[in-house]
Amino acid sequence: MERRRVLQIDGSSKGFNLIELMTAIAVFGILAAIAIPNFLAFQPSMRLNGGAREVMSKLRWARAQAVEQNATYVVDFPNDHSIRVFKDDNLNGTWDSGETTQTFDIQTDYTGVTFTVSGSNPQFTGRGTASGATTITVSNTSGSRDVKVTAPGNVKIS
Repeated sequence: MERRRVLQIDGSSKGFNLIELMTAIAVFGILAAIAIPNFLAFQPSMRLNGGAREVMSKLRWARAQAVEQNATYVVDFPNDHSIRVFKDDNLNGTWDSGETTQTFDIQTDYTGVTFTVSGSNPQFTGRGTASGATTITVSNTSGSRDVKVTAPGNVKIS
């Protein structure tokens, strides 16, 4: 009895009619028109944070390699978006042919992100300490973040 009453009130609809469907599409379109520009404006900030984390992780990886192999690893920056990590076999602080090296381009994953280095290139010893203090300023159109290497070998984003 109750079911019959519901059918009388509701009719016998078995889906959406065209007006309901067009209303839902219009609401979705309005929400997308508001959300997409905000998302696009947020992307440079996400790229900056990701780029800073990437630089920090490469520095920490170099330190871990130095400790693991009880050797000196140097991190240098051939240009404003590449990081080169190498095992400094002759301890001269510069890359020489024949020394084990890996180069990472930060703009592969984080377009528009560049960095500048103040201080000397970080050199990590087998004890995990660094040669001195270095600051890598990672920047793009949304601002900048500093990745700092301290003499005890700590690497952090500030």
